[in-house]
Amino acid sequence: MTRGWRVLLVDDEPATLRSLQTAFERQSCLVEGCASGEEAIRRVQTGSRPDLILLESSRPGVSGLEALEKLRHLLPDTKIVMTSGNIDLASVVLAMQMGAADFLSKPLDEAGIASLLEHWLAGKDSPTAEAAPEPTAAKDDRVIELPNDVTFICACPAMLKLRQQAQVVASSDIPILLLGESGTGKEVLANWIHYCSSRAAKPFLKVNCAAVPADLLESELFGYEAGAFTGATKSKPGKFEQCNGGTIMLDEISEMPSALQAKLLHVLQDNEFSRLGARQITKVDVRVLSATNLNVQEAIAVHKLRPDLYYRLNGLSFRLPPLRDRREEIPFLMTHFMKRMAREISHPAPPLTPRLLEACLNYAWPGNLRELWHFVNRYMVLCDEELSLAELSGIAESTSSLANGLKSIVRAVKNDAEAIAITEALQQTKWKRKQAAALLQISYKALLYKMRQLDVRPPKPKP
Repeated sequence: MTRGWRVLLVDDEPATLRSLQTAFERQSCLVEGCASGEEAIRRVQTGSRPDLILLESSRPGVSGLEALEKLRHLLPDTKIVMTSGNIDLASVVLAMQMGAADFLSKPLDEAGIASLLEHWLAGKDSPTAEAAPEPTAAKDDRVIELPNDVTFICACPAMLKLRQQAQVVASSDIPILLLGESGTGKEVLANWIHYCSSRAAKPFLKVNCAAVPADLLESELFGYEAGAFTGATKSKPGKFEQCNGGTIMLDEISEMPSALQAKLLHVLQDNEFSRLGARQITKVDVRVLSATNLNVQEAIAVHKLRPDLYYRLNGLSFRLPPLRDRREEIPFLMTHFMKRMAREISHPAPPLTPRLLEACLNYAWPGNLRELWHFVNRYMVLCDEELSLAELSGIAESTSSLANGLKSIVRAVKNDAEAIAITEALQQTKWKRKQAAALLQISYKALLYKMRQLDVRPPKPKP
């Protein structure tokens, strides 16, 4: 009956761990053992899906109750049984309130283990030893096409691991906070989480809290009744009602007004709210994903984010690395963007030359994927490699000068030198720009771009 059930044992005493492992294996269980709550959490985050967790409560490092709370968030349907060699009533009560299935005294004998398995797992229809089917991926598993014309590209170890972790936790309804710089792909990751969840057939909606005026955001989220305010001629459901049963992504959550953050906290706690101007309560079942590009602790310190809302939203957090830390993805992203743009403008993509690719790999991309997308679009429209290279060089200089005053001085000197060289070439060719471009060994468009950028103009004729 118990064959194939997965059991995760957490105990910092090696002898106890070995003894328990042997006893559970005799019951035909598939057993994993680890010495700390931290290790157990890491294993779950990276794909371990036990049917039962036996967690020692009084250990050094992360306490048993802290580990219980995190594991319950990660695996809400998994039975977690606490154990201790010194049980006190207060710990038992607290553990049960936090979701522990049971609290047992150590040591456990084989009869107790058999009884434990029979009690908590006998009703399971099938063991998790049979792996759940994974979402369908493209032939190249680095590129996955999602619904709504969304493509998830993961071509570096950090992003591949992030995608795997997100897929593991997608099956639960734990709130997830997505962190990272603007343009790193937080919305794409949110789409992936929704796609991998049991809510995939229901709506996925995104609300940018920074893009909607503060006085309209509440009605955008929760809707309103006719007559609720001037111009409200008929009732309208909000985003929470529209994606009932699905997933909502609240982007730039720290830009939400504090009063509305308090209302959102109530919705997260009770799954209910009232439309503006309504007397009745509306119940919803919505999984909430939130995102911010700010430092969360700083946002809390300056009162942009309520700490109680943060702790409610942060059941688990994922931080997306900036594009400069995942440069191996740039060729895949550029190829994908060029193919997509080619379809939109009905024009074949120009070649992605080694020279242009090298320049893109060496650029820091402070705007991340969003900046890369716009850069590729301009290249597709202009089809001028020299101009794109000049643009990339100019942006890099300008961006770096903002971060470092000394580099600003260097850029100014470089611009002066370029302006002098361009002026001399134009003077030598009597201001014939095509000949000057050939003399400088750059394209005609690149010369025009640099002339505009450096404000190089022919001398005014003498009166």
